[in-house]
Amino acid sequence: MDGTGKRSNGSDDVVIARIVKARGIRGEVACVMETDFPERFELLQEVSVLMPGGTRLQLSLERFWFQKGRVIVKFGGYDTMSAAETLVGGLLVIPESDAVPLADGEFYEHEVIGSEVVDTKGGGIGTVSRLLRTGGTDLLVVDGGGGREYLIPFTDAICVDVDVNGRRVTVDPPIGLLDL
Repeated sequence: MDGTGKRSNGSDDVVIARIVKARGIRGEVACVMETDFPERFELLQEVSVLMPGGTRLQLSLERFWFQKGRVIVKFGGYDTMSAAETLVGGLLVIPESDAVPLADGEFYEHEVIGSEVVDTKGGGIGTVSRLLRTGGTDLLVVDGGGGREYLIPFTDAICVDVDVNGRRVTVDPPIGLLDL
């Protein structure tokens, strides 16, 4: 299963990267990628940046490169470290209609977050609050209510049915998984 991107503030935008810090003296920013498709940056000439306060900026992409698992981006008009620092916290977003089509059994993160999680007998477990990327098998973080949180491996063997349209994930947890 593949979780990529997440919806930004309930709109039709999909987050492809998060600006985490200014980098260098020429106005570059370092971004954590939120996409499994880094090649999409090759196609971008402009990008929308959704700022924490809700402001949306349309910025031209002058250049980018990958370094240590991050994407370093230089935007037009942001030529100093001070200017780049004003972008920290921004989300690089694309319209959902521009998202890469996925194969059967693959899901975008935003399609799973908010889904109800039930066991194979229909018993409620909770709601998916986020996807935790571990470098191995991704984990569904499920809010079970009352401060209870479950970490459920997002694998075909455990998540036996993912209904993105019905916003429901059916799990067949191994004995003891929900007791941890």
